[in-house]
Amino acid sequence: MRHARRRIVRRVARLAAVGGLLLGGTMVTRAVASEPPGPSAAPRTLAQTASGAGADLVARLGGDRTAGHWVDADGRPVVAVTDESSADAVRRAGATAKVVRHSMSELRSAASTLRSAPRVSGTAWALDYRSNEVVVRGDRTVSGADWSRLTGVAEGIGEFVRMERVEGTFTTRLNGAEPILSTAGRCSAGFNVTDGTSDFILTAGHCGPTGSVWFGDGEGDRQVGETVAGSFPGDDFSLVEYAGGKAGDDADVVAVGDGKGVRITGTGEPAVGQRVFRSGSTSGLRAGRVTALDATVNYPEGTVTGLIETDVCAEPGDSGGPMFSEGLALGVTSGGSGDCAKGGTTFFQPLPEAMKSLGVRLIVSGREGAAAGAPAPSASGAAGAGAPAPAAGADGTSLRARLTDRRNVGPGLLVVAGSLVALVATRWIRTEQDRKAYRRQYSATWG
Repeated sequence: MRHARRRIVRRVARLAAVGGLLLGGTMVTRAVASEPPGPSAAPRTLAQTASGAGADLVARLGGDRTAGHWVDADGRPVVAVTDESSADAVRRAGATAKVVRHSMSELRSAASTLRSAPRVSGTAWALDYRSNEVVVRGDRTVSGADWSRLTGVAEGIGEFVRMERVEGTFTTRLNGAEPILSTAGRCSAGFNVTDGTSDFILTAGHCGPTGSVWFGDGEGDRQVGETVAGSFPGDDFSLVEYAGGKAGDDADVVAVGDGKGVRITGTGEPAVGQRVFRSGSTSGLRAGRVTALDATVNYPEGTVTGLIETDVCAEPGDSGGPMFSEGLALGVTSGGSGDCAKGGTTFFQPLPEAMKSLGVRLIVSGREGAAAGAPAPSASGAAGAGAPAPAAGADGTSLRARLTDRRNVGPGLLVVAGSLVALVATRWIRTEQDRKAYRRQYSATWG
């Protein structure tokens, strides 16, 4: 019985040592083989790669031979083209080609004609690349006479302008992440940005004019900052300077609810068909897809152009909240129609355009693959951008990421060395036990 237990112990020890060798070897080889990005480099995601490939093809072929690009359900780039020779060029580049009747130049010309028509509050239009149409929508506030006049303009442009009536109304979502409040109402913090000297919250422009003072809680006893710049209508962004000049800890985190947040490492350009997430102080974390770009919305307060159109829902109080995807900041919530019970359409102000106009840059995380489950910041730091991680707040540091960390070379070598020592020790112990057993048997035999 005692010998059986010894054999089991020896086998377990050998298996553990072999396992340690395999683990240590994996840690070392993966860490050495992996190419670490620079500390401030944003990772290139699948959606970015597909969108970049489509954008390059559109730029190379030109607006008269193409009509936009998007990402399909499998994450592959699709380019709309107007002739077979362009389709062949797209296929040779490894993308999918879709032959359409109307070029990007025609679609943009149609949108320009609509912008020059008399303004009708409660309407919006965008270029739908996938259907090769300009889609014009009117909410329930648009009168029959106004809708008829706009329909006449659309018919004069051509059959590729589609008219649609929608439920609800197109409104700004004034009433993220964390809530910020002023006398104008409640909005959501978007992203933390800096000009190199002071830190700011970048949020929606319709939330309040320059001089608006913002607070971070319902009691109004903790001042967050004051709006120092912005643009609305036309654009929809504004800059809130922190009262203390600095965003504080977790400035690179976007709150997603339940005390969790997402870290983002940079900004990006959205692609039609791309899956995106939005966070707001009213409806929390919501997901959807980009449905169109360069959208125009005629809010009651004025017209805003160049927006990102999505099927993500939003509600009053979500204005200014962040939109992101795969770790990249894309825009801040402007407005839309519908709600999160029935669904709707939401428009976002693109982030790169806003930052360029304001002369600021995003405060980002320098850690690749930082955990999305990081504690959410207080309202003073709620507008951060965060690193690529699951938007639901799960641990974003995968096993593969931990194994390929270059810092694991040393620990990996220690694991290998320890495993080798364990193997040698178990072999030596077994040899000594066999030698003693042989001696005992020899002594008993020869008495």
